[in-house]
Amino acid sequence: MVTAIEKIAHHVSSRSAASPLALRRASQAVTDTIGCMLAGAEDGATRSVAKAFCGDIGENGTSMVVGGRHASASVAALVNGTAAHCLDFDDNFHPARAHASAVLVPALLSIATANAGISGLQFLRAYLAGLEAQAAVGYGVNPSHYNRGWHGTSTVGCIGAAAGVASLLGLGADGIAHAMSIATSFAAGPKGQFGTAVKPLHAGMAARNAVEAALLARAGLAGRLDILERSQGFLDLTGGDAARGWDTLSFDDSHIIETRGLVAKRHPCCASTHRAIDGMLDLRDRFGFTADDVVGIETKVGISAVDNLAYPEPADPMQARFSMQYCLTAALVQGGLSLSDFTDQAIFRPDIRRHMAKVSMTAYSAAEEQGLERLPHKIVVRLADGRLLETEKLHATGSVEIPLSDTDRHAKFRDCLAWAGLAETDHLYESLCTLPDAPSVQGAFAAVMLHARESQPADSARL
Repeated sequence: MVTAIEKIAHHVSSRSAASPLALRRASQAVTDTIGCMLAGAEDGATRSVAKAFCGDIGENGTSMVVGGRHASASVAALVNGTAAHCLDFDDNFHPARAHASAVLVPALLSIATANAGISGLQFLRAYLAGLEAQAAVGYGVNPSHYNRGWHGTSTVGCIGAAAGVASLLGLGADGIAHAMSIATSFAAGPKGQFGTAVKPLHAGMAARNAVEAALLARAGLAGRLDILERSQGFLDLTGGDAARGWDTLSFDDSHIIETRGLVAKRHPCCASTHRAIDGMLDLRDRFGFTADDVVGIETKVGISAVDNLAYPEPADPMQARFSMQYCLTAALVQGGLSLSDFTDQAIFRPDIRRHMAKVSMTAYSAAEEQGLERLPHKIVVRLADGRLLETEKLHATGSVEIPLSDTDRHAKFRDCLAWAGLAETDHLYESLCTLPDAPSVQGAFAAVMLHARESQPADSARL
C-alpha cells in the first residue's frame, strides 16, 4: 500500500512543467521573503543565532549568509530563516498553517548559493515542490494540529521544505520520500513561544532541519515511509482527534499556489491581527473617524487567533506584534502600520497607549468553528456620537482574493531595505523578479547577500 509520504513525494517529483502563473507567484514569494530577510538581518534574534554559531560563519563556507559571509548549508539556513521571520512580515500559507516561504526560501538558498549550476527555473520548481508538500502534509493534521498549539512553520513547514530541498538536490521520488521521513523526526515547535525571539528561530530551525534531512537522504539514510500515518507517528502524536489523515488527499492539475495561493503581508505583525486591522481601516477610510472619536472596538476572531495574540499590554516589540490591542490601535491612530511601529520607543507612545483599552477581542466558539476552514473576523466600532459601525473580513489584504499590486510589492521591498539601512537599486529588485529566466541564480542571490554587506557602515557588526 502506498504511504502518505510516498504519495506526496511521487506527486511533487512527477508534476509537469509549472504554469506561468505558478512561476510568477513563486518568484514574487521568493522576492518578498528575501526583502524580509534583509530587513531582519540586524534584528536581535538573528544576531543571537549568528553569535551562537560565529565560529562557523566566515569566508570559507559553501553557502551564503545574509550580509555576504559564508557558512555551512545548515548554519546558513538557520541564520537566514531566522532573519526572514523575525519581523513577522513574511508570508502566510493557510493550507499548512505555516510561514511557508520563511522556511523554504532560506533552505533552498543554502543549496543555490553554493552551486552555480542551478537555474532560476530549477529553483522555483523546487520551491513549488516544497510548497505543495507543505500543503499536503498540513492536509492530514490541520487545523487541529495548529489549534493544539503546534507551530506549523516548524513542524509541517519543516517536513514539506525537506521535499523542496531534496528536489533541488536532484533526488527522485524515493529520495524525496526519505527526506520527508527524516524531517518528521525533526519537526517541533510550540506556539507558546509566540511573542519571543524563539518564534523566528522556529523558522530557522525548520529551514536547517529541511536541509539536513535532504542531505541525509542523499547520503543514503532512510526512515519509515509510513511515519506520517502510523501508530506513534506524526498524525498520532500531533494531529488531535479532529485530524483527518491522508486517505482522502488528492492533487489538482493546477498547483496550489494558483488555487489557494500565499498571503503576502500588508502589515508587519502576526497575521491573526490582519483581517481586523483591514476591516477597521476600511471603516476609518469610509467614515473618517479618529481615535478620539472611538469609544470602543470589538473584534471577534478565531480561537487560535485569540491564543496567538497573548499580549494585551506588550512590553517589547516582539510582544507588540502579537497584541491585537497594540496593532489595531496603532493602525487606528496612524492609518496603517509600518516596521517603525515595532521599536522599543514606538510601542510606548502615549498617543497609542491611551487608546489601547478601547480594544476588546473575543473568539468564536468551538461549535461555531466546527467543520469550517475559516470564519470571517468581525469588527464593531462604537463612536462617541452613538454610531455603531460594523464590518467583517473573510480574507486579508495580500491574499489571492485581495492581492497586493505590483506597485505595493515593490514598495514593501523598498521599505524592507530602508529599514535595514540599505540602498535599493533597480537592478537588485529586477534580478529577483526575473528569476524564471535566470540561467544561474547563484549570482543574483550572491548580489543580494553582498548588497547588505557593502551597504553597511564600516563599523557595523552586520553578519
